[in-house]
Amino acid sequence: MLNKNFTKIKSEYTTWLTTLGFSAGTVYDFKFRVQDMFMYLQQQNINHINNITQQHITNYFTYLQTRQNKRKQGALSISHLNHNFCAIDKLLEYLHQMGIQTSPTPTNFRLKVNEEQRINNIQPFTKDEIKTLQANINNTYSNFTFKQREVKHEQLKLIFALYYGCGLRRTEGYKLTINDIDFDKKTLFVKQGKNYKDRIIPMNTSVCKALEHYIYNFRNLLKLKHKRLFISTTGTLNGNLQHLHSITINETLPTKKITLHILRHSIATHLLQNGMSIESIALFLGHSSLESTQIYTHLV
Repeated sequence: MLNKNFTKIKSEYTTWLTTLGFSAGTVYDFKFRVQDMFMYLQQQNINHINNITQQHITNYFTYLQTRQNKRKQGALSISHLNHNFCAIDKLLEYLHQMGIQTSPTPTNFRLKVNEEQRINNIQPFTKDEIKTLQANINNTYSNFTFKQREVKHEQLKLIFALYYGCGLRRTEGYKLTINDIDFDKKTLFVKQGKNYKDRIIPMNTSVCKALEHYIYNFRNLLKLKHKRLFISTTGTLNGNLQHLHSITINETLPTKKITLHILRHSIATHLLQNGMSIESIALFLGHSSLESTQIYTHLV
């Protein structure tokens, strides 16, 4: 349990991030990464923000790189580590802005990603595999009641419409509201995607029809206090995807990992295979540079 000093700093830090315009997802993520460091420091008998030195930060970064992943076997991924480093650097920046001049300075330390290895780890689904998964949605959760099944099925269909059909990132899709959809123009409005950029995404006819069905025949019939399209948490959505994956019989599917982001990778490779230019795919995905989009040329 965090002591009062660290608890106060954590609370003020998250408020500061929100004021700067960081997305709710980033604020939530950074808050817990900073909390983990404070817990580590308390175990080292460091109990006040003024007692943290540059060496403590260095030691913590070293500890993270040797720590086991709590959820699965192996070490923490480079992406996970870099997110931690970024969160801590932002905390140190905040402390200096608050006038704590003795605070350690931001490290700007990041681990370099092995691009070849990262590309090799991406296994997008083929078009036929996507169709097979979608066709199997109504076969999931057969032992549930009709109302329970309906929720699961509708959420799964929405997953494919947004993360595959529109190539959204995890947080972008989850934050999407009814008001962000323009059926007349067949577009989605993504507010503050990655790097806090807004963008408008076109919907094809099948995606448009899927969203119309979801909203008017399911979502609008529920009495909910929020306007988000999804009614389940991202953890539940991932669990639903895993269940769909486990019951779908296919020769190649069992060898591939299924996540919300893999669906985004899949639509990008399929658009490239269909002849869409790299520049257009970059706009569709919301990439800041073409380098991020170039990975799909290697995948194809």
